[in-house]
Amino acid sequence: MLWKVRASSPDRPGGLAALAQCCAAAGADIRAMQVFPGVDEVTDEVVVDVPGDWGEADVAVLVESAGWRHVFSTPCTGAALTDQPTRYVEAARQVLAAPESFPEVVAALFDTEPDQGPGGDLLEMTVGDVLVQVRRATPFTDTERARGVAVAELVTDVLRRGRPEPSLAAPVAGRRLGDGARPSYVVEGRVVSAVVADVVVGRASLGLPGEPATDELEDGCLPLVLRVDPAWRRRGVGTRLLVAASRLALSLGAREVALSTTADNRAVLPLVLAAGMHGRIRLASDQLTVRVPVQGLRPLEVGSAPV
Repeated sequence: MLWKVRASSPDRPGGLAALAQCCAAAGADIRAMQVFPGVDEVTDEVVVDVPGDWGEADVAVLVESAGWRHVFSTPCTGAALTDQPTRYVEAARQVLAAPESFPEVVAALFDTEPDQGPGGDLLEMTVGDVLVQVRRATPFTDTERARGVAVAELVTDVLRRGRPEPSLAAPVAGRRLGDGARPSYVVEGRVVSAVVADVVVGRASLGLPGEPATDELEDGCLPLVLRVDPAWRRRGVGTRLLVAASRLALSLGAREVALSTTADNRAVLPLVLAAGMHGRIRLASDQLTVRVPVQGLRPLEVGSAPV
């Protein structure tokens, strides 16, 4: 049975040898290892083949008998034996081909856990003006944080070359293929619509669908639902709607808007970057949430034209 084990020890000669000897004496085989050096101590992550009836407590006792501090252990599959440099090269290849996939790629790269909520350790990486956050129970090492920064800088460099801006979510009824016409933008209540020849090709709505509008804001944040017809994506409509809805939210007294979508939605990162807004992307479970501060924008009133 394979276990992924992370343990720390003062950085001194013989520490790893002691761990290997204890594993051998217990009938456990170290199958893979990566080292995260630190100033005062070293953290090692090993994949160990242990007897089938072992549990986490048995693994912890094994590690601590070698003079190491048990940090984390969990059962794993043979996929954990993948060479770590190879994983990072593959991750770099993915973000070079599709930099908008960065949130989902980095979540997998650092083995983040889907339901951490506000607990656990936080890793923050900045792409352009967008802050991407992932969490997990196991503390991130300084080495992992440095790797995260390096990957984020790679994505920033790629995106600066200029890529079309995709837009979000499902199509809006009344699809009309674009023919060079430019949408006009209409504000009605808490909704900003992009309209071409009386057909709505995109819509940004403040507030949850099916719920009555309320002046009570949770933490000063309004939920945002954004949709653009597929025929009108990659034309800046989503970006224009995001900015207009954010300005409208400011006029309603909000400090932020929060847009939620699936974790594999690759339109989110370039959308926020194209808007030039300091968004914060957080992954949790199968959901990706973007919170965008609206302070500093010019309020947008009902009946005005977004700019």
